[in-house]
Amino acid sequence: MSQSPKQSADRTAPTSADVARLAGVSRATVSYVLNNTATVRISDGTRRKVREAAEELGYVPHAAARSLRAGHTRMVLLPTASVPVGPLYSAFFDELQWALRRLDYTVVQYGSLGMEADEAARAWAELRPVAVVSSGEIALTPQGVEVLKRSGAKAVITLGAHRVEGAHALVLNQSEIGRQAVAHLVRRGRRRIGVIMPEERGLDFFSEPRLEGARQAAAGTGAEIVPLPLRYEEEPAAALAGRWRELGLDAVFSYNDEYAMLLMRALQDAGIDVPGETSVVGADDLLLGRLLRPRLSTVQIDMVIGRQLAELVDRVVRDPDGTPERHDLIAARLIPRESS
Repeated sequence: MSQSPKQSADRTAPTSADVARLAGVSRATVSYVLNNTATVRISDGTRRKVREAAEELGYVPHAAARSLRAGHTRMVLLPTASVPVGPLYSAFFDELQWALRRLDYTVVQYGSLGMEADEAARAWAELRPVAVVSSGEIALTPQGVEVLKRSGAKAVITLGAHRVEGAHALVLNQSEIGRQAVAHLVRRGRRRIGVIMPEERGLDFFSEPRLEGARQAAAGTGAEIVPLPLRYEEEPAAALAGRWRELGLDAVFSYNDEYAMLLMRALQDAGIDVPGETSVVGADDLLLGRLLRPRLSTVQIDMVIGRQLAELVDRVVRDPDGTPERHDLIAARLIPRESS
């Protein structure tokens, strides 16, 4: 017989005392088992009895009460990106979340769209996370790092182009991607090189340093770099291809493989031979780029795997007073194929 809404609402939530009675152990043992406390030795049989009792009763630990006792949560806060970061970065963050979960952390994604840096830090601090991994869309300040640490965050890790005082840094060297692409095109004899600058909001975090790297590679070679704003849509790509010869470009670094595929099809539709008349290079080394004809030259990006970042988070949580570390998150190398 199904319960009425009133009957369901009147049911009290099971407590740790209920779990202890059913499992025949103390409440302290229940707490040790369900919090995965490593400092207390408990037999595998007892751990199994406690978990089975908790499952049978539908008991779920109260996160807020647990955090009050500990002074912090097991929560790792990941501010959500509001920009299309692409499959490479999406896979990285997916792996990071899986690895953190295996280390018994709760991953919470926090929508921070429209917040200023210190405002965001205060909002994150309200949740009392044990760690924050900031992806760089909001540039944390030293003041923001201090606010988070005072609220109980043991690990504050930033992903971005620059280090922030007080935080551990994973440096995204985006300029090296543009440098690798354009250095390859210069070696192939190209001298008027377009660089696609996506018009989608937020992607300048990636595209501006890639443009700077392209300019560094062209410096002193006689090659000219021409920034080319482009939306990720067929009509703007066709319009750009329609005035390609007017622009006098003999090569293009297309920001990434997705933009490269979009533009290369538009160039071919406009009767421009790739690579005879124009060389095309992307970035990310996506499988689809290898299936194109001509196959797409690309910059392969080797990222630190998500498991390694999760292990860094766990290490810093355990030793929060250590010296802030700096790690390079990515390395890049050119993969030449038929499009250049």
